[in-house]
Amino acid sequence: MCGIALIRLRKPFPYYVEKYGSYGYGLQKLYLLMSKQSNRGQNGAGIANLKIDVPPGKRYISRYRSTAEQPIEDLMNRIHDKIGDISKFKLDWRTAERAKQEVAFLGELYLGHLRYGTHGANNLENCHPFLRQSNWRNRNLILAGNFNLTNVDDLFQRLVELGQHPKDQVDTVIAMEKIGHFLDEETQRIYNEYKETKNRQEISQIIDNQLDMRRVLERACKDFDGGYAIAGITGYGASFVARDPHGIRPAYYYADDEIIVVASEKPAIKTAFGIEYADIQEIKPAHALIIEKDGSYAEKQFIQPSEQKTACSFERIYFSRGNDPNIYQERKQLGRLLASQVLEAIEYDLENTIFSYIPNTSESAFLGLTKGVEAYLIQERKKAILNKNLSEEELEKILSFRPRVEKLAIKDVKMRTFIADDSNRDEMVSHVYDTTYEVVRKKIDTVVLIDDSIVRGTTLEKSILRMLDRLNPKKIIIVSSAPQIRYPDCYGIDMSKIGDFIAFRAVKELLQTTGRENLLDDVLDRCEAAIAEGTSHRENFVKALYEPFSDEEISQKISELVGKDIQAEVQVIYQTVENLHLACPNHSGDWYFTGNYPTHGGNRVVNQAFVNFMQGIVIRAY
Repeated sequence: MCGIALIRLRKPFPYYVEKYGSYGYGLQKLYLLMSKQSNRGQNGAGIANLKIDVPPGKRYISRYRSTAEQPIEDLMNRIHDKIGDISKFKLDWRTAERAKQEVAFLGELYLGHLRYGTHGANNLENCHPFLRQSNWRNRNLILAGNFNLTNVDDLFQRLVELGQHPKDQVDTVIAMEKIGHFLDEETQRIYNEYKETKNRQEISQIIDNQLDMRRVLERACKDFDGGYAIAGITGYGASFVARDPHGIRPAYYYADDEIIVVASEKPAIKTAFGIEYADIQEIKPAHALIIEKDGSYAEKQFIQPSEQKTACSFERIYFSRGNDPNIYQERKQLGRLLASQVLEAIEYDLENTIFSYIPNTSESAFLGLTKGVEAYLIQERKKAILNKNLSEEELEKILSFRPRVEKLAIKDVKMRTFIADDSNRDEMVSHVYDTTYEVVRKKIDTVVLIDDSIVRGTTLEKSILRMLDRLNPKKIIIVSSAPQIRYPDCYGIDMSKIGDFIAFRAVKELLQTTGRENLLDDVLDRCEAAIAEGTSHRENFVKALYEPFSDEEISQKISELVGKDIQAEVQVIYQTVENLHLACPNHSGDWYFTGNYPTHGGNRVVNQAFVNFMQGIVIRAY
């Protein structure tokens, strides 16, 4: 779930110096784009800049990466120090071109990236942008992305068969080398076409004008399996953002006569440039926004699109910022659709129920939930008024009654614990939340607390429930605005170990308590056989483990697991998949809930993840 930000200045560099009175217009806008997407990566960040058409002998690519505690600020401070000698240039458009040539990080193209260290060590080498260098300008490639590829082993082997010697077997390196290989081939093809009639310097300019990035991406990405929004800048000044055929990973852009900008989220573009939401476009699945060296641009299809767009619904539930107007409404609707389940769970006893939420991403769903409860109250008021002769006191009580809403949970640590690295998660979750005291009536009130999702249940067990139990409520109801997360996500969030999921743990317990333990071995046999035959991509065999049980049975078992050391009665309520799709109709990707993976690689990953679990292998399955 990383974040990308790409900026292309379309006018000559001196134009921005004259109009905006700064050499760093593009850099300032990139800083805004990255800051407004800091929710997408807090473990590392990187910035690359490319200068177009500088003379030979001048450095034209700059790149910094950081894993500091505040990586964006660290990058900007270092860049500020690096360009400190800009003061020797008078702020004048007439000297702007010379300043661009001589000072790092001034230029027409910027690429920024934000990273969460969900897999692999959180070190500088894992931070984007990656850089593929060559003394031939056309063959340089800067790459950053929001993606996970499920078939890295196969892609690695194909690179080896092409004669390459990749330095690492990770998806970012593989993607860069694949695209770089076909960038080399396209460059060579044009060179061969003109080598008999043009000198090499002339051919270099011809390559700049004729190189077909759509063809490069078509050849490079045809066998990618996964979700991706890959951004790249070539050494000669073309750039692109390519989106996967299913539209799993998000990418949006805005263009006018001065600038082209791409980001993972709309609000970042809106804030940085003060434009209307209607002017921000979504890059279509299976298409790449390709920006040529001269600043012209177009969306071009580079791969066959899937029959159905399956954009990640977790973006809407949790990961993206909630100030996008559509996401805000969708999250409210997710909460509203839970109202009937909650009312039934509290037996419609609103007088003795307190509603609250886990900050900050569940706040919108909480507003929707309270709206749903208020809608129920409106109907009850109507019935009471129409069917009874009420005294003035009774009427005032009915009309003035409101659901009890309190802020019980206070988040002390700004950290997303479910995507923290394994070694630090348990320590983090016990210190994430504190509470507001003397609000709950002891042994009388029920507390309803809504969260955006429950993945592992670790935060519930080790922090939230213990915190609430100290308030001595009669009952604690935890409400998830997302359905039960049952299967690995291999396209973005990197929830990859099936044994970590509280829903899977619950099903395993149910299989044991109902005498169906043999189903675990049956599924293991089917997975192992399919892996041995090379057919594990055809079917998700793990679905069979969930089939004997209803959603309610699994939720009840989850309630028992997370509430085993809690004095109050504990109940966990989940969103239904049907209501998820009602609330988020344009983001139908639901494989972590349903097991319906949009690519063959997803089935292969879930089957391998189950085998790993059964064999006690604690690694991700791809």
